[in-house]
Amino acid sequence: QSFKFKLCVLEKIHKISWKNLLEISLTRPVINKQATGDGVYRMIGMEPSSSSPEWKPTVSQEEQWILERQVFHIYQLFCNIPPKSQAVMLELQRDNHIEYLMKGLRHLGPSFSVLDAKYFTLSLCALMVRCRNSFLYCHLFTALLLSSRPWICYWILHSIALLGESVDDALEHNAIHFISRCQDQHGGYGGGPGQASYFSMPHLATTYAAVNSLITLGGHRSLGSINRVKIYSFLRRMKHTSGGFSMHDGGEVDVRACYTAISVACALNILDEDLVQGVGDYILSCQTYEGGIAGEPGSEAHGGYTFCGLATMILVNEVNRLDLASLTDWLVFRQGVEGGFQGRTNKLVDGCYSFWQGGAAVLIQRLHAAAGEGHSSVRSNESFTSSEFSDDEELLEGTSSGMAEISPDVEEDGSHLKFFAASTQMVEGGFRDKPGKNRDHYHTCYCLSGLAAAQYSWSKDADSPPLPRSVLGPYSNLLEPINPLCNIVLKQYNEARQFFSKPL
Repeated sequence: QSFKFKLCVLEKIHKISWKNLLEISLTRPVINKQATGDGVYRMIGMEPSSSSPEWKPTVSQEEQWILERQVFHIYQLFCNIPPKSQAVMLELQRDNHIEYLMKGLRHLGPSFSVLDAKYFTLSLCALMVRCRNSFLYCHLFTALLLSSRPWICYWILHSIALLGESVDDALEHNAIHFISRCQDQHGGYGGGPGQASYFSMPHLATTYAAVNSLITLGGHRSLGSINRVKIYSFLRRMKHTSGGFSMHDGGEVDVRACYTAISVACALNILDEDLVQGVGDYILSCQTYEGGIAGEPGSEAHGGYTFCGLATMILVNEVNRLDLASLTDWLVFRQGVEGGFQGRTNKLVDGCYSFWQGGAAVLIQRLHAAAGEGHSSVRSNESFTSSEFSDDEELLEGTSSGMAEISPDVEEDGSHLKFFAASTQMVEGGFRDKPGKNRDHYHTCYCLSGLAAAQYSWSKDADSPPLPRSVLGPYSNLLEPINPLCNIVLKQYNEARQFFSKPL
């Protein structure tokens, strides 16, 4: 009963109305831009007396108040414009997003060169010499070996697929050829062409991005370029004695590595007991006293790691070992008054957490739906490795009807979607972290992924389109459904499952 109540709270917390948001904004303290003698801004209405020590806001408080004012100003403008203008403001700028994404797929500006390891090798090496034998050395060494070019492919291709579009034959051919050149001869993918072989360092993160990109492209040519046998060998090589996985040879062991390894194995139908063994124990050791999941034992709970840990536990069929009630508590309190989600306690909200936190909420919602309909457990490991989907996996892919029994009369307002549409979408195309930040492909990908997860969270099944009330703005804002565990558009994921149905 306690868990049901918390899920009801999780549902309700997304329903803050515009009126309530504006009321909150009017009661927040305002930072006086006139600095005091010691450089600390005073708060209007909070002047200290001469006999008491001066009260000083922290940097985090100041940044939070500034952000709240920025977001609530946008909300206030929204409420004061005519209904037709409000509809335009909430409309998904599809054409502009596609133009922005296609441009990024064809050509990136010189500022993106920092994402290619070969362009910053010398500078990093010089810094590493100065700080060798230090903790920083390890992180610099990892940065030297890892670049993000397959990630850029995934962020862009996945965003295009979510918008219901596809690339032309020439771009598809170029993308497949590029990603294939990132594949290491011993399995796995590196951060760029030749980097895996040159550094002998294929990486689980870029392997996940490369495989998801190829699945998103779809078709025999794309899927056939994936060497499942060598990827399985690579995953086995990354298996760590702790039960988790190393990100690369000699690399860090964390929840990201567990998720990327297990997600790739599930998508390619190569998951077996050897890969699963000990993963649940490792992730369980990363759940913190707050309820969220940290990157490694003893660290702070984080939204990205929480999604990765929760999804991995579902995929290996051990999700019931987690303290889901505590995780739900932590997740609920990661939604800020602005409507968006923060990644950690006492941090600012960020558009990308509409997927990392919002997607985790969808997974919990569907787990509860499975339990409410008589399923003793979510046997996702079995369903992800079979040629046909089980009933449990269908629940994860598109139904949450069980939640309707908890609180059917809750008003569905969706403040997190309003934050998404009003504060993160750029009219010229692309999405951003928050007001005042620039757009980028990473936030575009995960803002759209979070929107898709939210839109289909109340669908009866994967083949049923959501009701209009589930789609913020015009119904044309509806995106393609995703597999919320692997974050791949469902149609392409199903195609890959069929293509890789034959075991190794």
